[in-house]
Amino acid sequence: MSTPDPVHPLTTDHPPARFRAMVTTPHRLASEAGLRVLERGGNAIEAAVAASAALSVVYPHFCGLGGDAIWMIADRKGFATCLLGIGQAARHLPEVDPIPVRGPLSALTSAALVESWDLALAHSQRLWNGREGLRHLLDDAVHLAGDGFPMSQSQRFWLDFRATERCDWQEFDRHFLGSPGALFRQPELAASLRAIAAQGPREFYEGALGRRIAEGLARAGSPLDAADLAATKARAEAPLAMPYRGLTLLAPPPPTQGVTTLAIMGILERLSLSGLDHQGADFLHLCVEAVKRAFLDRGMVADPDFASVPLERMLDPARLAAQAAGIDPRAALPWPHRFRTGDTAFIGAVDAEGRSVALLQSLYYDWGSGVVAGDTGILWQNRGAAFDRSPAGPNRLQPGKRPFYTLNPGIALSDGRPALVYGTQGADGQPQTLAVLLARLIDAGLDPQAALAAPRFLLGRTFSDARDALKLEAPAGEACFAELARRRHEVSALPALSPLAGQAGVIAIDADGRMKGAHDPRSDGCALGLAVN
Repeated sequence: MSTPDPVHPLTTDHPPARFRAMVTTPHRLASEAGLRVLERGGNAIEAAVAASAALSVVYPHFCGLGGDAIWMIADRKGFATCLLGIGQAARHLPEVDPIPVRGPLSALTSAALVESWDLALAHSQRLWNGREGLRHLLDDAVHLAGDGFPMSQSQRFWLDFRATERCDWQEFDRHFLGSPGALFRQPELAASLRAIAAQGPREFYEGALGRRIAEGLARAGSPLDAADLAATKARAEAPLAMPYRGLTLLAPPPPTQGVTTLAIMGILERLSLSGLDHQGADFLHLCVEAVKRAFLDRGMVADPDFASVPLERMLDPARLAAQAAGIDPRAALPWPHRFRTGDTAFIGAVDAEGRSVALLQSLYYDWGSGVVAGDTGILWQNRGAAFDRSPAGPNRLQPGKRPFYTLNPGIALSDGRPALVYGTQGADGQPQTLAVLLARLIDAGLDPQAALAAPRFLLGRTFSDARDALKLEAPAGEACFAELARRRHEVSALPALSPLAGQAGVIAIDADGRMKGAHDPRSDGCALGLAVN
């Protein structure tokens, strides 16, 4: 699995030239898997599938076959779509209130990542003359799972972070703890990947592997059964769109919070960020206040198959203008709202034809439900914990329903062509990170590396800090902290490049089709590109 030439990793120490094709992920081995596809002439969807499968192996704390995925896809010919690989709630649900955040009763929804690969490759073949199938695109993932790899710092961090909890997760340590100094191997997962590669994606849902998954989940106590797996379908839908400084920002529709990210940007477009220090209190205050106002509407986001979501109202220009006008430049809006945790992994891919993919895949919380599906090596998501038990709420738990969804990768178009491919890990932090990242890329004119390395904020309660505080990475400086506090923000410090501040990735494409990109220095990843000949 040697890396093909010419390959140029992008680092903050050596700013790169522009490239003709790129992949960015939070783990170098996954980036290499995607780059190999581009090097042999594959398109961006095929590269993203290979990177997605590899990342499911090397980043098991954030994503895996037992999770979901959201895709944004666009090309230079005006085609744009969103693929929603979201598992639905089980048909037969337990009477439990509140819904647990871990364990088998949090494993209430099916997993649609593998199904999303199938739908994405159908688009690849129909629209982009794709020729590669899962049999070859899963090669890297199979080898990495079977032969092993050095455990990442991120995986070790989240193992240690959950040390007191994971002792209650049956069979978990046997699969994921590893041995100090040894390569981390997942032989049962390798066998599952081989079965999918040989039999196709529906093997996961309706084949022998699917039956073993259902049996393993049932033994653990999950309400999911074989019929729930067989009913799992990804779907293609039109993306939402919002103008911003001459660009068009695309985001996924409900049940995702893509509408929230677009509303934040719609508010910011009506504010003046030009000339502001992107690390200063004025800039950060406006970003935070825009986030607050957009977040007040998030309670209306749910599965549109079950509830009416007032998208036109949420993105109405007059309403966004009123929200912008309501921001006090000298004082913060009080913020007592609960923060939803969760973790995700972002993959961006752009091929030499400018065909672009922004992909997020997730188990919801780090390590998902903590439930491994029998002898398959597949860790299941806890996305069922995103439902609520209110009797009339739009996101209440119902059979066959998709939960409110935090994943919202994006693509920005310039004159109808992809100009920015972006996404981030971080649940409720995703719109916050994307807003400050896009403002730095577009308003401040930063390149991807500089925008990703700059200090970020996180608003509200988290699993590490129960206060309703504005968490801000310390490099923002004492003067910035003091000024934000003077504006009535309750500010607390995060360390520089904190894992809690999200792991984002960006690929920027210029008018000539040349690219720059990077992955977050808070991750173990990198962007890799094929150099201009």
